[in-house]
Amino acid sequence: MIAIIDYGVGNLRSVQKALEKVGRDARITASPQELRSADGVILPGVGAFGDGMRSLLALGFVDALQAYVAGGKPLLGICLGMQLLFSSSDEHGFHKGLDLMPGHVRKMQGEFKIPQVGWNQLQPQQSHPLIDGITAGEYAYFVHSYYVDPVDPKVVIAKANYHIDVPAIVAYDHIYGMQFHPEKSSATGLRLLDNFASLCEREATATC
Repeated sequence: MIAIIDYGVGNLRSVQKALEKVGRDARITASPQELRSADGVILPGVGAFGDGMRSLLALGFVDALQAYVAGGKPLLGICLGMQLLFSSSDEHGFHKGLDLMPGHVRKMQGEFKIPQVGWNQLQPQQSHPLIDGITAGEYAYFVHSYYVDPVDPKVVIAKANYHIDVPAIVAYDHIYGMQFHPEKSSATGLRLLDNFASLCEREATATC
């Protein structure tokens, strides 16, 4: 079972329906304790970084996620959820993140439309099971004004270009992130979610 964290932000039902469409068991939960029995966890999110962290802390998910990750199980952050995986952000002031991946979240700067809203092409940077079957140029749906700046660029397994290079998919051990919305990204997004579920299934089988 894949647990989708309900902490007051994010399009939870759409993520759940997308996973169900590829035949995966996914449940929305507002209980940190339920993460213990999950084979995989998804942290979705829309809105501001600081608000998201405050909600996670108030509901007890910060400690629960730290313990979950320490157990070696797969975690996927989507959009704001991906940004929250990193160390910090300067969105509306400085805020500490979950610090599961070293890096900082920065605001896009330039003479172009911000936020980026719409379809953009993915450019895989290396081979990884999370992006199996994804080829260069496939489209995903983005909505964001901030982007992650990881300490180690090797965690970026796919990028997109929106006047600057944007880390689109990241992977660090068993922690993953997608800056775009896979649940809104048609067949490409469904393939990515199915790949994540396969990673969860593989890890669950290996630890039995």
